[in-house]
Amino acid sequence: MINEYNENTEPTVSVKEWLITFLIMMIPVVNIVMLFIWAFGAGTAPTKANLFKVSLIFAAIIIALYVLFFILIMLMGGLASMGNY
Repeated sequence: MINEYNENTEPTVSVKEWLITFLIMMIPVVNIVMLFIWAFGAGTAPTKANLFKVSLIFAAIIIALYVLFFILIMLMGGLASMGNY
């Protein structure tokens, strides 16, 4: 077995840093701003940036599904009301 140490490893994010991150994410409005800063900021650890990029992708998917669901409900309500006249 060969143990190779890769000197280009990404820095690990400590438990303390994750704790502070999740505490900041509990603050309304600030959490949205920090989500974008950590996802696309230059000084963020790559693992942390990837987590927040995935969070933004999931948020976009959920918002799109909510909008689609809302439109479908509105269309069905409109069609149902047309039958009453």
